[in-house]
Amino acid sequence: MNSSIFFDKATTPTPAALADALGSTYTLWQNICTMVNQKYPAGISEWNFSGVKYGWSFRIKDKKRAIIYLLPREKYFMAAFVFGPKALDKIMASNIDITIKTELQNAKPYAEGRGIRIVVKNKKILKNISQLIDIKLLA
Repeated sequence: MNSSIFFDKATTPTPAALADALGSTYTLWQNICTMVNQKYPAGISEWNFSGVKYGWSFRIKDKKRAIIYLLPREKYFMAAFVFGPKALDKIMASNIDITIKTELQNAKPYAEGRGIRIVVKNKKILKNISQLIDIKLLA
C-alpha cells in the first residue's frame, strides 16, 4: 500500500491508534523518534495531512526543513528523507547500504533534492536510518 492507513482529516492519529496499526513495528517508530530527538533536541514533531490521496504522515523538522518523515502503513511504516546535492555526496561516500545509495542515485531530482522511502519492518535498517539522520543534520 502506497498511502497512509489514516485517512480521516478530522482525526489526527493518536499514539494508541498508531500502536494498534503498526503492531510490533511501533517500537521501531518510537526508537527513530527518540533517535532524532537525541541528535536534534530542538526538532518539532508534527502530524501532517497531505490530502485524501495520501492521508496522515508524521514528520520531525527543524525551523525550515523536514529532517525525516514517518509514513504509517498496516503493520509497518516507511521512513522518508529528501537530500540535497551535498548530503547526497556524503551518503555516496559513506558505508550506508548500497541499495539505499542506488535508490537515491536513481531517484528523480527535484528542486529540494532527491527523495527516498525506506520500508521499516525490523531493526536491521535502524543503523542506516541513524546515519541518514546524521548526514541530514550536517548537510
